[in-house]
Amino acid sequence: MVIRLVPEASNLSLGDLLYALRRLDLLIAQAVATAPTVYGVEAATDAYRGLYISREEVERLLDREPGIPTLQVGEKALKQVSLKSISNSSRLGWLKDTFSLSEFDIDLIFIALAPEVDLRYERLYAYLQDDVTRKRPSVDLALNLLCSSAEAKLLHRAHFVSNAPLIRHRLIHLIPDTNQSQPPLLAHYLKLDEQIVRLLLEQEGLDLRLLPYCQMVKPSVSLDELPLNTTIKQALRSLTLQSWQTQQPLRLYFQGTDDIYQNLTAQALASEVGAKLVSANMTQLVAIKEDFEQIVLLLVREACLQRAILYLQGMDALCSDEKIFSYQNLLDELSHYAGIVVLAGTQPWISSGQDPNGVIAVPFTIPNFSERLACWQTHLHQADILLPEVALNTLADRFRLMPGQIAAAVVDASNRSRWRTAISNSDASKSSMLLGDLFSAARSQSGHDLAGLAHKIEPLYTWDDIILSDDARTQLQEMYQWVVHRHQVLQEWGFGRKLAYDRGVSALFAGPSGTGKTMSAEIIAKALGLDLYKINLSSVVSKYIGETEKNLERIFTAAENANAILFFDEADALFGKRSEVRDAHDRYANIEIAYLLQRMEQYEGITILATNLRQNIDDAFMRRLQFIIEFPFPDEERRRQIWEILIPKEAPQDEGIDYEFLARQFRFSGGNIKNIVLKAAFLAAAEGGCITMKYLVRATWRESQKIGQAIGKNDFGKYAEMLP
Repeated sequence: MVIRLVPEASNLSLGDLLYALRRLDLLIAQAVATAPTVYGVEAATDAYRGLYISREEVERLLDREPGIPTLQVGEKALKQVSLKSISNSSRLGWLKDTFSLSEFDIDLIFIALAPEVDLRYERLYAYLQDDVTRKRPSVDLALNLLCSSAEAKLLHRAHFVSNAPLIRHRLIHLIPDTNQSQPPLLAHYLKLDEQIVRLLLEQEGLDLRLLPYCQMVKPSVSLDELPLNTTIKQALRSLTLQSWQTQQPLRLYFQGTDDIYQNLTAQALASEVGAKLVSANMTQLVAIKEDFEQIVLLLVREACLQRAILYLQGMDALCSDEKIFSYQNLLDELSHYAGIVVLAGTQPWISSGQDPNGVIAVPFTIPNFSERLACWQTHLHQADILLPEVALNTLADRFRLMPGQIAAAVVDASNRSRWRTAISNSDASKSSMLLGDLFSAARSQSGHDLAGLAHKIEPLYTWDDIILSDDARTQLQEMYQWVVHRHQVLQEWGFGRKLAYDRGVSALFAGPSGTGKTMSAEIIAKALGLDLYKINLSSVVSKYIGETEKNLERIFTAAENANAILFFDEADALFGKRSEVRDAHDRYANIEIAYLLQRMEQYEGITILATNLRQNIDDAFMRRLQFIIEFPFPDEERRRQIWEILIPKEAPQDEGIDYEFLARQFRFSGGNIKNIVLKAAFLAAAEGGCITMKYLVRATWRESQKIGQAIGKNDFGKYAEMLP
């Protein structure tokens, strides 16, 4: 069986419907004429009819031949009111052809449809069934109306078995009599499915049973409005138009993480052919369990009746082993459908022979720079936000976002700007939106998967907050400029066409602890407006062969869409001085290093390796990195600058602090000096004074004790008397 769309502009005219009901009236009239003979003349005046069974009624029942239709309509009468020919272009004709229905099936449909059109049929059916509570037609009543002999009645019971078209396709439901326990087939009521009622009565709207799980829209978006690759647009348009015009099945699978634009693309395809879009979320549907098969059938049929494209998103929900039967049921139902179905999910599609039509996979990958730029321009224009060209290029280059994420970022940035304007009670316009709002909004659209695998650091520092050697600062600035001018060099100057990989930035920060490696990573992240994630390599490396690569793969896969700087700390946990390979573990250690470097080269963002022991890393590995920046232990002059810069201007401090003495006398790293200054500030606050040399001396003494540095009281010279 192939289920095709309802013919365009098809209908069951009012005249045809009235003819069918008048025909039913004639059959009922014939049956009513025999009612006195069947139920007895006294039945009409018996006030207690139905509460007891009289002897006369028993004798009448025994006098009848078994199986003879109770309300016998003659063969001649049936022929006189035969059905008119059904046009194939009508809705009834579609129903008849699609589900291979006989004229007897069509009669049953009209018997069940009649009370949906006119409630007088409920009273007529109750009369004919000799019971005021039985207002719906039973199987027995239908057979009595349509069969002229016992043989015909027995033969036509076949229309109610499980594999009969009306029952198998759930066009008519058999409802058991609630007053009986396990009633016979003849006592079951006929209920025409609501979809078929709506089809025949030409009622609009979505089936009520589908409302919790899906929606129907009349799309207005076009393919030309979407920031999709031109080639992909043309291919989708061609496939869709061809399928719609020829009524040939088409199965598309949108693979990607951008739910918004997958949905918009499905809407655009429907708009191309002037169709509606019936969409459902499979994550919600699989939760139904026992009703899943029924809902899937209704979905497919609804798409037919509405002349719609069917869009099923969240297909990943069917990928688990426990959902295999639901998955197979869905494919089986779709295999009978001749319309267009768009499926969407994040995992690759696995071909199955269950659907002979197959599936065409359409990847929804991250757009290239030009496509991202066009998307930013479109959504910013719609939001009436004006940005300089340089700022637009920066957003498009720095954030590798999907179209849906860009749209959401613009809305988010607008709201951030509105809130800031409301807080400041100003009348700033949309055009005055800070670029920082857009950067913050863009960052919020990514990195969610990476958050569970790495520690996110909120960058606080700027270039003015750090004291470095001239060479280290220069290299950091070069590293920053590499990212700033990446679009110009790779796109405008064409270098991108020459690079299969190494489009990102990879660096090694080498130096003792506390010399500014992490702080430098924060400064670059803040300057570029990017998120910073710190990964401790010692927790990634596994003693089990192959596990380290899996851990690294999870991190880089999550980072692909994070638009973030990856800061790998304690790199010497993985890198070691390469030596002769003595066993399998040595070989796999080199494999792990090679794998990390390969993933760093493929990553289009910034990756930084930090180590305290550069000498432990082989030169062959370092040659694959673009920047190697040394963070030497600060000399006396650098230490003096660090002492001075770490006390904020807002903090009360004594003018007599001897920074030269502290820098000359104590050989501390920047990290240790920061600890000392902070401890001194708390000591001063506790005693209600300002930061003086006394508190700095005491804090220095405590820090030396903490780190085990051999410093005696004599080392404090004239300040020794300040020690506790």
